Amino acid sequence: MRRRHLLQSLASAPLALGAARLWAADAASASATPRFLLVFLRGAYDAANLLVPHASPFYYEARPNIAVPAPGAAGLAATALDASWALAPAVAQSLGPLWDKGQLAFVPFAGCADTSRSHFETQDRIELGQADEGARDFRSGFMNRLALVLGANAGASRLEAMAFTDQVPLVLRGSLPVANQALRELGKPGISAAQAKAIERMYAGTRLATTVSGGFEVRDEVAREMVGEMEAASRNAIGSKGFALEARRIARLMRERVTLGFIDVGGWDTHVAQGGASGTLAGKFTELGQGLATFAEEMGPQWANTTVVVLSEFGRTFRENGNRGTDHGHGSAYWVLGGGVRGGRIVGEQVALSPATLFQGRDWPVLNDYRAVLGGLFARQWGLSPAQLDAVFPGAGPRDLGLL
Repeated sequence: MRRRHLLQSLASAPLALGAARLWAADAASASATPRFLLVFLRGAYDAANLLVPHASPFYYEARPNIAVPAPGAAGLAATALDASWALAPAVAQSLGPLWDKGQLAFVPFAGCADTSRSHFETQDRIELGQADEGARDFRSGFMNRLALVLGANAGASRLEAMAFTDQVPLVLRGSLPVANQALRELGKPGISAAQAKAIERMYAGTRLATTVSGGFEVRDEVAREMVGEMEAASRNAIGSKGFALEARRIARLMRERVTLGFIDVGGWDTHVAQGGASGTLAGKFTELGQGLATFAEEMGPQWANTTVVVLSEFGRTFRENGNRGTDHGHGSAYWVLGGGVRGGRIVGEQVALSPATLFQGRDWPVLNDYRAVLGGLFARQWGLSPAQLDAVFPGAGPRDLGLL
């Protein structure tokens, strides 16, 4: 093979591999079948700077540098949703209209029983959705079990599940084969390690060998220096900017064929210089909100049959740390969006935030178990029986929050 032919084949490889994972759109399958998209924010986003507890004086005492100003404050300030909660200005333009139309709800104090504060341990626990006690089966994610239940209900109808990731995530692994489609890898090398080695071998023995090898070594060294906890916690998930850019493509796939979808968005581990109404975290919120609004628009009439849940492995400390950031916490806030959502509400069990009500004196408590919340949502969306819900979330009784 000539060098130029090899380089051409390497350049086209990602496109070919991605295309191989896709199927031809089947217009006949686009019906009123409910759609569900799970958006997993890897890295543990700070819920208190998105869903702002503006009625709590303790919030402003605990965050002298990073609190989002209360509604009515000068400059960038939160928008009141009710007497207790407000929406961050970073998503006012994108999510505000969905709230006003009753297509967005929040479930604060949500999460799982895991208290390890380990990104990987808690991400795994949530994706598996299995009982808190006993051994875990890493071959069975809760969305794969949901797809099995829905497939049995569908009979001859076609049901498709897809992960918009470079690998099938734990939540969709199981006995049912699931497709995946990697999104644009923004900020990542255009040539993989295997491709780099192939190019190095091709130039071995030529006068360019040292230059080519050295170039890849510099690239790898820079990449290693940039790898930190945020990258690890994100597990190679696409960033919020990437999600905003790809939202239309995800919507088209879900509108035309996909019944169950999954996307993870990384970069939420904000230990340092988190910011408040503006800054690093607010910028990510803006991009994520824009992506979700774009997704809703692109779904068209199918948006009426679509539910989107946004969650994270855990929340963050209620008090800011010495680096004007926040550390690993416990309870979080889930977002529920959709054309059929009974939104414009903050739902689930709640508590006034104060030093006495924090979990272990530092975090939001978990008052709304994620398996119960999702189980109640699935029961509404697909009319699943108690036995079917138990197959999806073993041992977890569903809690109907009236979200649909």
